[in-house]
Amino acid sequence: MSEKAHPRADELSSLTTLQLLEVMQAEDRRAVDAVHRILSQAARAVDGISDRLRAGGRLHYFGAGTSGRLAALDAAECPATFGVADGLVQAHDAGDGEAEDDAGKGRDEARRAGLESRDAVVGISASGSTAYVLAAIAEARSAGALVVGISCAPGSPLGAAADIAIEIETGPEVIAGSTRLKAGTAQKVTLNMISTGVFTRLGHTYHGRMVGVVGANEKLRGRAARLVGELTGASHEEVANALSDAAGNAKVAILMLRCGLAEEEARARLTSANGDLARALGEARVG
Repeated sequence: MSEKAHPRADELSSLTTLQLLEVMQAEDRRAVDAVHRILSQAARAVDGISDRLRAGGRLHYFGAGTSGRLAALDAAECPATFGVADGLVQAHDAGDGEAEDDAGKGRDEARRAGLESRDAVVGISASGSTAYVLAAIAEARSAGALVVGISCAPGSPLGAAADIAIEIETGPEVIAGSTRLKAGTAQKVTLNMISTGVFTRLGHTYHGRMVGVVGANEKLRGRAARLVGELTGASHEEVANALSDAAGNAKVAILMLRCGLAEEEARARLTSANGDLARALGEARVG
């Protein structure tokens, strides 16, 4: 559908700048609305990926062009947002040009990734037919990994090859073939939901807060102090002391203040709960 001309294509050059942007923004709304129709499949993906990571696996993205860059962005943001290890979410981006058609490159990069049956692999391709992605997905299936396919082309080869097919029907682009527009918007929204859903299910957020935040700068250290204070009711001084003792780890500081634990005890309890703050606090978690 992205290759088809938009219904208003012939009049775009005669529109005012404001009118052109209104057309684009209306199409972006349609793209986001289209994501609503695949929420059940996205939920299956979140649960399946969470199970694999809970068992010690990793999450791999394979994409090319705009899809690959969006995947790389999502993977890069996971450690900063959720405090997870750098290698837990890995993006394999073929880039543009001939590489998109290079099935051998897809196979080789999937093999070099050392995929295992406990891993989850997400292939991302607006057309659902990118050779690099399809070859990587085939290797993932051979390894027994969970395979999720995200495309904007219902009935595509990627959807057929995936255990869970997320096919977002976004329709013609304002600029035919430019999948950085609606297709890119829909893929970005979907990747946001999947990674956030996964790490929420795995306990890397708590009550809608980034409790895995890494205090790499003043802004993030301030965020950690605020959320520890909000979640414990402790004074500024108590929060500062707990975070200092916990080497900036907000989850450990929260356990110390909520449960009256020493730093070592709090850290050990968090480790035994696999980093899940809710479980470490003895709270039931759904999923």
